[in-house]
Amino acid sequence: MAQTKIQAVYMRGGTSKGVFFRSDWLPGDKAVRDRILMRVIGSPDPYGQQIDGMGGATSSTSKVVIVGPSSRSDCDVDYRFGQVAIDKPVVDWSGNCGNLTSAVGPFAITQGLVDAPRDGIAVVRIWQANINATIVAHVPMRDGAVVEEGDFELDGVTFPAAEIKIEFLDPSGDGDDEGGSMFPTGNAFDVLEVPGVGAVEMTMINAGNPAIFIDAATLRLQGNELQRDVNGDSELLQKAEAIRSHAAVRMGLAKSAEEATQLRPHTPKLAFVAKPLGYVASSGKDIDPATLDINARIFSMGKLHHAMTGTGAVAISVAAAIPGTLVHRLVPQAQGTVRFGHPSGSLQVGAEAQQSNGNWTVTKAIMSRSARRLMEGFVLVPSWAFDQ
Repeated sequence: MAQTKIQAVYMRGGTSKGVFFRSDWLPGDKAVRDRILMRVIGSPDPYGQQIDGMGGATSSTSKVVIVGPSSRSDCDVDYRFGQVAIDKPVVDWSGNCGNLTSAVGPFAITQGLVDAPRDGIAVVRIWQANINATIVAHVPMRDGAVVEEGDFELDGVTFPAAEIKIEFLDPSGDGDDEGGSMFPTGNAFDVLEVPGVGAVEMTMINAGNPAIFIDAATLRLQGNELQRDVNGDSELLQKAEAIRSHAAVRMGLAKSAEEATQLRPHTPKLAFVAKPLGYVASSGKDIDPATLDINARIFSMGKLHHAMTGTGAVAISVAAAIPGTLVHRLVPQAQGTVRFGHPSGSLQVGAEAQQSNGNWTVTKAIMSRSARRLMEGFVLVPSWAFDQ
């Protein structure tokens, strides 16, 4: 059977990888588009390996991005992120990938979607269409090209690269609305009764992506675990998913826990936090608890993430800045920035928060990432995937 070529760019962004497309490289029919994207990645794969596709069989490498001219006058490009389930026929468009966000600006510039200075910093205003949010990327330029090599080191990425600063504007989506959309329950702290688990203390928050924070002790963990300590424990993973899926219902994101598990596996994300404890990161580096404000771990698509999702980092910075959250009670001394330990090392993030009439708002969350093109060319897709 014949195959069809589709132009694509394979990119690393932060600690993730994905296949990037311009919007005009894909068909407009969403059902056909999603079928093509799943076939590109190699899903659904009952073996869980994505051998017959571009995916890397982890949540960090089973991703697609679509970028095109912006539908808004105040932004340069529209950006859509799809988390492709490995073993299910699902592309989840419900949230953002903060790591791959760092590659959107460079992709847009190299594809001619954005005018950039020959030298200096290109400021790319990105409309994140999944979550209706504005993100500003500061991309270094030299001799008319995006600078990709540099000395910026990011734990979870082996080689240094050029630093790209990312600003998530109004990450909670609150704007001037006093309805409390940052906290979908109206509370910075809740106790949720989860069947089979019991009463769980948590903070449910919209910041970057919908997120849920619980104490590590809720899962009988210490907060300094690595993937190998968690991902082989099926009972623990089931407990974490039960908490996540029932919290999704409480947040108004799904009608039932079953729906959250089957159709919305990407968001909300569940994270657990704890006071700093030392550990040896997955790279072998010793992590000194004295250098950290907090330890944090996050689940992604049912497994513990190897580092920290970009939007998880945004949510940590926002939650740390707001009194009353489960995160803030661990770092009450936080003054706009927080450094947290994750399985691959540590990361510093910041948020600008202010209180008005008793309500807290966060105007900006800031972090640094890096990105690099890995391959440019075409992906090959069996022609049946294009059938209407």
